[in-house]
Amino acid sequence: MRARPYATTSPTRLAAALLEVAARSGLESASVREVASQAGVSIGAVQHHFPTKDEMLAYSFQALADRVLTRLATVDPDIDPTRTLFAALSQLLPLDDQRGSEAHVMAAFAVRAATSPSLSSIRSSVLFTIRTGLATVLIRMGTPDPETRAALLVAAVNGLALDATSSPDLYPREYLTHALHTQIQLTLDTPN
Repeated sequence: MRARPYATTSPTRLAAALLEVAARSGLESASVREVASQAGVSIGAVQHHFPTKDEMLAYSFQALADRVLTRLATVDPDIDPTRTLFAALSQLLPLDDQRGSEAHVMAAFAVRAATSPSLSSIRSSVLFTIRTGLATVLIRMGTPDPETRAALLVAAVNGLALDATSSPDLYPREYLTHALHTQIQLTLDTPN
C-alpha cells in the first residue's frame, strides 16, 4: 500500500514551525513558504493541512494559547494566594527564553487579532480564562471587586510583557519580577 503524501506532516508540527519563525523573525515572516521550510516539508504539505494562511495562524495561536493555559492550570491554587497569583502571572512574562519567545509571539498575535475575527475570538477566550482564574483567587481572599482587579492584573502583566519584549534593556528579568510582586501587592492592598 502506498503511503499518503502528507502522512508524516501534522498540524501540530506546522504550528510549532510557525511559532519558531514568528519568534525569530516576526509574525509577518511566517509565510507558508517559511513555515514549510522550517518544518522541512513542501508548501503543498502546509496547504494540505491549512488551505489559508488565516487557518494556519488561528491553529498556531490556539496551540500557543493552549500551551500557556496548560502551564497556568498546573499552578497550585492551595498555596498562599499571593504566591498563587505570582506563580500564575509570571507565566505570562518573559522571564526565561521560552516565555520570552511566547511573549513576543503573543504580542504579535494580539496586534493581528485587532483585524482578524478568528484570532480575536481566541484572544478573548484566553483573556477570559486567565481573568476568571485570577478572580477566583481574589474571591477566595475576600478581595473587593475581584473581577475588575483581575482584569487590571492581566492588563498590567500584558503591558509589562509587551514593554519587556520591545525594550528588553529597560526591563531585565529581576525588574519584571519586582514589578509583578509590587502590582500584586497594590492589587491586594488597595481599598475598594
